[in-house]
Amino acid sequence: MSIEVNLVAVLVAAIANMIIGSIWYGPLFGKKWMALSGMTKESIEKCHPNMHAIYAMGFGVSLLMSYVLAHFVALNAVTLSMAFEAAFWTWLGFIATVSLNSVIWGGRSKNLWLLDNVYYLVSLLVMAGILFSWK
Repeated sequence: MSIEVNLVAVLVAAIANMIIGSIWYGPLFGKKWMALSGMTKESIEKCHPNMHAIYAMGFGVSLLMSYVLAHFVALNAVTLSMAFEAAFWTWLGFIATVSLNSVIWGGRSKNLWLLDNVYYLVSLLVMAGILFSWK
């Protein structure tokens, strides 16, 4: 079976993911994220001197996530609510659970896990809405 994926929708959803991330980790929760991560602006700049390359890699990851989610939406969603459901189950089954291991085994902050995972859930829901609307 061949699945039709709208590559323009994949691109738009990936861009939306980046915009949501810049707002989430910027004006909304940037200071909170840095505090929970034990980071400062200076330590981030020291660890990542070439932010353009970091953003490019992040966009590549967003594109891949959007492309895979487009397949889940195309396979399972005949309504917008079903697209949101596909996004939710994708988040719960693959992102929330896997990243929770860093809390359980790695001692990562539960609050940091929550902050990151609500971002992923919001982002996946928005992306699913775009992908469904443009399929």
